[in-house]
Amino acid sequence: MVDQLALGEEDVAHWLRGARGMRAPQAIDSVTRLPGDASTRRYYRISSGQKTYIVMKMEEFSSQGDQLPFLVMQKHLIEAGVDVPRVFDCDPSRGFILLEDLGDATLLRKLQDCSSDDIERHHFERVIDGLVHLQVYASPERKPAQIDAFKLRFDREKLMWEMNFTVEHFYELYLKRKITDAHRRVMLEGLGEICETLAHEPMVLTHRDFHSRNIMASGDRLVMIDFQDARLGCAQYDLASLLKDSYYQLEEAQIQRLVDYYIARYEAVSQKNLDRSRFFEVFDLMGVQRNFKAIGSFASFLNRRGDATYLKFIGNTFENIRRALLKYPRYAALREVLFHYYYF
Repeated sequence: MVDQLALGEEDVAHWLRGARGMRAPQAIDSVTRLPGDASTRRYYRISSGQKTYIVMKMEEFSSQGDQLPFLVMQKHLIEAGVDVPRVFDCDPSRGFILLEDLGDATLLRKLQDCSSDDIERHHFERVIDGLVHLQVYASPERKPAQIDAFKLRFDREKLMWEMNFTVEHFYELYLKRKITDAHRRVMLEGLGEICETLAHEPMVLTHRDFHSRNIMASGDRLVMIDFQDARLGCAQYDLASLLKDSYYQLEEAQIQRLVDYYIARYEAVSQKNLDRSRFFEVFDLMGVQRNFKAIGSFASFLNRRGDATYLKFIGNTFENIRRALLKYPRYAALREVLFHYYYF
């Protein structure tokens, strides 16, 4: 059986030339395979005269058609005024989606060229502006819609499923640790208390994977990508993903300034007041949950696909957790157990 995700450049060009009625470029100058992300999707750059396009290839989605989560969320975000890639056309039976080309520069690459803290902060403030817009104008309160993202939420069960996933894939399968019953109880009780707190916060639409590699710097635009898994969660979810990123470490003082900026911006746009002290605490706890979940994902890529690419980011990610937990003495036992099995 042919692996439909292993189709090469010629197959993509053949599809484009034969796509009747589609708004696809018919004069194809070149098709170039692009590096992928952590998913199984594949990407190709299409050159046609002075224009370029991106083809995203995934498993066929005939049963979903235009109800594919990526297409549903792209339409919802566009209607809410959020800057996301334009979709020109798609072929569900082949698993192709034709997108605008945003170039190759991610926010992460742009940050690597920063020459000062002020420039770094300016980039993040622009991204936070877009995040606040998403949370206010694309959430159910302002833009109600019959979409799956609004039926799913980061409740305690989902948040704890992610914590258990990391215990399994990172500690047990990757590190081969034998966790004692007493230590497992400390882990799950501490993480459970954090998840319980997060689950009872007010909910907004979350991107769910909002970090420096999923924001494209295209000219003057900062464009969100990889939003198909969006669901409801607390406002700090995406903010913690952005500011406590596994791929790019911010100084603690810079994080504090940017959270302050977020609070001011959110209050101005939403016309709602936030409890600053409470917001910071939930932000820290969300960062612990979000980073712990990321560690599980990085380990699972190796366990399930033999892909060790992301293991090098685990150190940064654990440092984010350590710094957050040090602020809260009530989680001292949790911190000690998590790091005991990481370091020994």
